[in-house]
Amino acid sequence: MQKVAIVTDSIACLTREQVEQYGIGIVPLNFYFGDKVYRDWLDITPDEAYELFLQNPEAFSTSPASPGYYLEAYREAAGQTKGILCVTLSSKLSTGYDMACVAKEQAKTEFPQTPVEVIDSQTVTAAEGFVALAAARAAEEGKSLAEVVKAAEDMRDRVIFLALLDTIRYVYRTGRMPKIAAQTASMLNIKPLLTSSSGSIRFIGAVRSRERGVERLLKIMRNRVGQNPVHVAVMHAYALDEAEKLKERVSSEFNCAELWVTGFSPVMGYACGTGTLGLAFYRED
Repeated sequence: MQKVAIVTDSIACLTREQVEQYGIGIVPLNFYFGDKVYRDWLDITPDEAYELFLQNPEAFSTSPASPGYYLEAYREAAGQTKGILCVTLSSKLSTGYDMACVAKEQAKTEFPQTPVEVIDSQTVTAAEGFVALAAARAAEEGKSLAEVVKAAEDMRDRVIFLALLDTIRYVYRTGRMPKIAAQTASMLNIKPLLTSSSGSIRFIGAVRSRERGVERLLKIMRNRVGQNPVHVAVMHAYALDEAEKLKERVSSEFNCAELWVTGFSPVMGYACGTGTLGLAFYRED
């Protein structure tokens, strides 16, 4: 029996292979198209979800996971482990952390012999995924719950998230820009660059072409990691071919200790739109 099981949400953008390798529990977030609800990760693939999105973006909406979803994941893990760590997306971007904590209190009554800890990754997408992976790798080494929590917290302080949006049209859905301003900027073909900082998403610039945007992403990463070994996730929203090309550039220009491609959760696509490219990375000590 492994000492610690890891649970995270579908926003972490982990691959199926990683989830299976480390036995990570995934809590699905919900999204809606018209009057039908889908559970991210379980009911539909990201590409299928983006095809719905492109049919009618205004009919596409999202909602956080309920405490019941988190409790179900804890329950599945409880019989196979001595402790559980749940890693959530940033509490400044979603109520997921709060829902996970509500479920933690319920778990104390249902299976008090299995302690549950919840940490806020203070980030999103595969950057959150790297936090969960750090915890899972520590757990695989047989470390205690406290040590696994420490591994996740250490990674939280190191991992960096960058994204290049193909359009700014839908950013108003985050509440950070009026709808008319987003639509006007979209008509001007402005492509924003984003990062996460202190749990929030912030703009770090804008470009007029994807080529320039990709160069900016790579320049920022180069300034952060230099020639040191780096762990990298290349992300995309319905743009696999471009993500593979970006992966090839990262592979050729950086000293990669780890490099993988993953799709943005369609829940993220609600505000980012299709065509988004991103990097999550951290420098190896």
